Amino acid sequence: MCGIVGYVGGKTALPILVEGLKRLEYRGYDSAGVAFVDPGGIRVTKSKGRISVLEHQINCSEGATTGIAHTRWATHGAPNDVNAHPHVDAAGRFALVHNGIIENYAALRTYLSNQGVTFATETDTEVLVQLIAHIYDGDIERTVKRALREVRGTYGIAVIAADEPDTVVAARNGSPLLVGIGDGEYIIASDASAILSHTTHVIYLGDNEVVRVSPDSIRTTTLDDIPVTKDIEEIEWSLDQIELGGHEHFMMKEIFEQPDALRDCMRGRIVPEEGSVHLGGITDVARELTRAKRIIMTACGTAWHAALVGEYLFEDLARIPTEVEYASEFRYRNPIIEDGTVVLAISQSGETADTLAALNEAKERGALALGAVNVVGSSIARSTDAGVFLHVGPEIGVASTKAFSGQVAVLAMLACYVGRRRHMSQGGASEFLTALSRIPEQITTILEQDGACKAVAAANISRENWLYLGRGYQYPVALEGALKLKEISYIHAEGLPAAEMKHGPIALITDQMPVVFLATRGTQYDKIISNIEEVRTRGGRVIAIATEGDQQIERLAEWVINVPDTIESLQPLLTVIPLQLIAYHAALLRGCNVDKPRNLAKSVTVE
Repeated sequence: MCGIVGYVGGKTALPILVEGLKRLEYRGYDSAGVAFVDPGGIRVTKSKGRISVLEHQINCSEGATTGIAHTRWATHGAPNDVNAHPHVDAAGRFALVHNGIIENYAALRTYLSNQGVTFATETDTEVLVQLIAHIYDGDIERTVKRALREVRGTYGIAVIAADEPDTVVAARNGSPLLVGIGDGEYIIASDASAILSHTTHVIYLGDNEVVRVSPDSIRTTTLDDIPVTKDIEEIEWSLDQIELGGHEHFMMKEIFEQPDALRDCMRGRIVPEEGSVHLGGITDVARELTRAKRIIMTACGTAWHAALVGEYLFEDLARIPTEVEYASEFRYRNPIIEDGTVVLAISQSGETADTLAALNEAKERGALALGAVNVVGSSIARSTDAGVFLHVGPEIGVASTKAFSGQVAVLAMLACYVGRRRHMSQGGASEFLTALSRIPEQITTILEQDGACKAVAAANISRENWLYLGRGYQYPVALEGALKLKEISYIHAEGLPAAEMKHGPIALITDQMPVVFLATRGTQYDKIISNIEEVRTRGGRVIAIATEGDQQIERLAEWVINVPDTIESLQPLLTVIPLQLIAYHAALLRGCNVDKPRNLAKSVTVE
């Protein structure tokens, strides 16, 4: 959730660090800071609020060539100037930035306090830098390893020391870190976006690994000082993909990128006329996957909604019993993992802490572990037995849009891949894949109704409670539409199966309640029409997402957004688009920060 940038090399560090922090703003944060080593020692500047505030306060040596920087999303301690990172020891000899949570910080703090160490903050992170200072033996790398062996919890850290001014030491356990490799320079970061303007060559740290960098050397070892040889990898994303490119907000950019994003997702993977799907990432486990007796999908937030669509797809197309679990719940109960169980972890970032922990729990119990993630080199991607990348490009906006579409598309391809090997005919697979290949073009036609979606938002933004209703494949879309509205406009919204409305929530319906119906033609169309009538009878304001040409819906709803016709199992890829646009415009009209909604972070790397 937080962001880390570190630099050592021949250039002035300040511009590189600040630029890196700005690239990480999308992840969500409430304070920021920088620390440098210069001839006078370690200098630190940090502040609550935006990076622009920090820039006006920086008073460190502009000639410093070694430094670390951080954006914080508060866990232990309120978001304020004091609790912001970097943290320093009492003597100001060391500075440290940290993502994650030190679970045994209270015990360590008590020990250090008994040794006479005084603390300036409420954070768990300060305990670690004070511990490093307390046991420092003249070698910062060796000391960091000793300190981390006393730590229980998750961390991605970067440390600098006044006595070793040309060195940065970084380490990870459960929180992502990579090292960008330049010409006589190294940039440490928690996210590739922070380094793209300088290098695309990186190494990814694994858990319990430590890296020491100086302008002319890099050394990677385990906590037990065993050397680790790391492969240098190429970042697939380009700089222009993480910039606005003429759009006002990243969220709008990413909504409108969905046709091309889905083409990239499907390119080279489907051959509709043959009814075949080619997914190289699962080739080695194809037989085991095809013979699966049960599939468990685990995810959080928007990815969980995509998984719900996947549940329908796998049971419809592959005829495999499938269930969807919140990763945060799955990891803490005693799940039943039998022979033939496949666990599929779904995450945009590939770093979601709860999802990664759930995946590891499933692996420990013998499940085949698969992943569907967007970020190559991410923790989930490296922890799975096999998987499929989304290939939808970087998603910067906190509220996920194109990643949801990519996740549903990947699940559709996976379900067809397995279904074809179990019972689907070539003709059935061909029909399905042909419909899937048409989705990008159909989304383009929906995006042309952006003005109509804005009108819906404008007419209803004063209403503080919305209801989203759908049946079958549209129920997960109702959940996702409600989440989008909550995330960025701060309007309370609920998504429900439409049939459940009369089992309690119908009591909420008044003429002040906008009710969004996912009312496309399908097997439960007549039922959803009945639900609309129930809401109209009670004065609710009906907003309908309907199939083009549906005149019946036109008579029943106050506002209608039409989507092209497609097979029922692929309708979520179309019906979600108007809901994204409505949420976007509602947020703008209410004066909300669309790309950086309050209290949220893009990648949730702590519990």
